[in-house]
Amino acid sequence: MFWVTLWPLILGFGLSGAVQAFVPRDALRRKLGDHRSPAVARATVFGMVSSSCSYAASAMAKSLFVRGADYIAAMVFMFASTNLVIELGIVLIVLMGWQFAVSEFVGGFIMIGLLATVGALWLRGRLVVAARARLEAQAGSDDQHAHPGRDEDDPGATRVRAQLRSPARWADSATYTMADLTMLRRDLFLGYLVAGFLAVLVPTSAWQALFVTGHGFWTSLENVIIGPFVAIISFVCSIGNVPLAAALWHGGISFGGVIAFIFADLITFPLLMIYRKYYGTRLMLRMLVVFWALMSTAALVTELLFHAAGAVPTTRPATVVSTSFSWNYTTYLNIAFLVLFGLLYWTYRNRERLGAGGRYARDPVCGMQVELAHAPASCDDGGQRVYFCSDHCAERFIQRSAPAGVPAHHHSHDH
Repeated sequence: MFWVTLWPLILGFGLSGAVQAFVPRDALRRKLGDHRSPAVARATVFGMVSSSCSYAASAMAKSLFVRGADYIAAMVFMFASTNLVIELGIVLIVLMGWQFAVSEFVGGFIMIGLLATVGALWLRGRLVVAARARLEAQAGSDDQHAHPGRDEDDPGATRVRAQLRSPARWADSATYTMADLTMLRRDLFLGYLVAGFLAVLVPTSAWQALFVTGHGFWTSLENVIIGPFVAIISFVCSIGNVPLAAALWHGGISFGGVIAFIFADLITFPLLMIYRKYYGTRLMLRMLVVFWALMSTAALVTELLFHAAGAVPTTRPATVVSTSFSWNYTTYLNIAFLVLFGLLYWTYRNRERLGAGGRYARDPVCGMQVELAHAPASCDDGGQRVYFCSDHCAERFIQRSAPAGVPAHHHSHDH
């Protein structure tokens, strides 16, 4: 599976890095104070151009919320930044087929629409007010760490044509690509490893016992409900879900069940614990119920739409992928894109010589590239300030660095 999806991974992450480096985002970020249609549209576009892992997406959503964004708009951003992204669609096309890639985007927009309307009726009130107060209190003591300087992502700062001619911007693009790959290496590794074992060791009868088959609409309904449950207990987030989805499709889960499973990367157990810390236990539990319902509903509606259009695949592969090597188009594309990857890596390694840097730091835990002006957390390490994509990474760094028995602290920048 890794060999078959190698060139799509390089292409997807390369395009994602370019989008993050060249598309201005601050104008979108500033106007998220409610969840009416314009704000929801801005949050969706902002999420699509801020491709990130689920942990970083949850941290940025929290940051937006504390800085004054509407809670629903912040959640829309989080949904878009993990489900409506380039690399996910490309890998889905190659590993599972174009129908799954299209359904991921169709269902993603349906899910966001449901979140901004029906979900907003449940994710509001005193729990949200209390969560904002809780986070503002945590961030209130950290104002001295605000980052100076003008945000260069402003649309008026530079012309797009000048940016395309700038070696520094291309170095930023390569750095985003390498940082995203580094950040998601664990999820990718686990996704391919677990999917390989599931595809080979789990018999079809076991999948059929878990996922009901042969009962029409009721099969679809049961599968879209069970799909997120499998995601919750799999502990694999982001694009690492795709190999698992391929194994589930091979095992017999319905078309909608696959989509629901991929959507549910935002309610895996580790992320639920992060939501609990950010927003409190009661709001976390409400998020779990609402998100699960929205993901299952969006997946079911998407399956019904694709059935009506005759676009649901009617056959399943005998194996997830071919396990024999051959000199085919995949091999030649992999060689070509490995050369491209070498160029990206060289650009990334020489980013200082190309004029990049100054506005970004690299998270030492997950490897993600972090904008200094919007880093969710940082800490002092031997007199040097270190920046992180999320509180999750900051706490891991501090626990790893602090002497035994000595409590350490990090600063959250959500002000």
